[in-house]
Amino acid sequence: MFLAIEHASVSYPGQTARAAVDAVTLGLRRGEIGVLIGPSGCGKTSLLRAVAGLERLASGRIRIDGEVLADAATGQHLSPEARRIGMVFQDYALFPHLSVEANVDFGIRHLPGAQRRQRTQEVLDLVGLAHAAKRAPHQLSGGQQQRIALARALAPNPRLLLLDEPFSSLDVDLRERLAQELRAILKQAGTTALFVTHDQMEAFAVGELIGVMNRGRLEQWDDPYALYHRPATRFVADFIGHGVFTTAQIVSQGGEQVDGHCNCIVRTPLGDLTDVAECPLPEAYPEGKCEVLLRADDIVHDDLAPVRARIESKTFRGAEFLYTLRLASGEKLMAHVPSHHDHQIGEWIGIRAEVDHVVTFDRNPA
Repeated sequence: MFLAIEHASVSYPGQTARAAVDAVTLGLRRGEIGVLIGPSGCGKTSLLRAVAGLERLASGRIRIDGEVLADAATGQHLSPEARRIGMVFQDYALFPHLSVEANVDFGIRHLPGAQRRQRTQEVLDLVGLAHAAKRAPHQLSGGQQQRIALARALAPNPRLLLLDEPFSSLDVDLRERLAQELRAILKQAGTTALFVTHDQMEAFAVGELIGVMNRGRLEQWDDPYALYHRPATRFVADFIGHGVFTTAQIVSQGGEQVDGHCNCIVRTPLGDLTDVAECPLPEAYPEGKCEVLLRADDIVHDDLAPVRARIESKTFRGAEFLYTLRLASGEKLMAHVPSHHDHQIGEWIGIRAEVDHVVTFDRNPA
């Protein structure tokens, strides 16, 4: 691995209940983009600061390209300026009295003049701001200012780029567009990056690998598809996307086990789910009784379906509604429905389940 974080922990003075970062292990290959996401106070920024050298490790080790940056066991701690790591912050931290060009140039003043000018031009071209080189930052939009900060961080050719919620001060539509632009810029530059955000859409737009953190621990480090469809823990399943947990029972249909899985069905209030190749055996839960994760996109509106649900609330999202539904038996569900199906709150509609990945959890989580 190019970036290797091994059992890293970070603690702060006076903190006794738990570490801010608790034995986190993750890795990035050269040129990969990773994202850390989680609720406020989960430890994602503390971990980023530890990689940057702004926090010392209480335990564990951090390496880049084989070089040890920090090792709690030996007390080794390379200073932030010696790590060759770039950082982009929430507030941009631009110099208002300097031009765009001079802001980018600031971090590479050690280079000869011609080389410095060439590199400044390269990164301004990369972020699409060459036309604004002589302007002051305040003359540009928030999104353009964020790209100046990115260009300045990329100018010294850092081994790793760290980004701490860089779009948090921007409006939602601009954040989504800039997230896509950021990924394209980083991939074009071949930069390895670790990005912190609380916004799932940003995480999915930017990250090739995403880590979900909770109370200092890394719950899952995986690609976006696996996080959404194969969450490793109940917290990840609940935190990512829209969905609910509903009662279910895994029932064996007999026959031989294949790769540790039996011929089973999962009985739910919406009917039997049969695409259960990745489900555990019934004995994994007492009497096979469990809960199944049903995403909003697992529930299909079908007027001919025998199962009916009452619309409790709805949110208009342009191309679709997000309906919150309630079955007659009391179970709550959520469903994405095309927006031309504009049903009223209180109305009963037909629904059925189309679940490609059946994910189950214990009914009584610890």
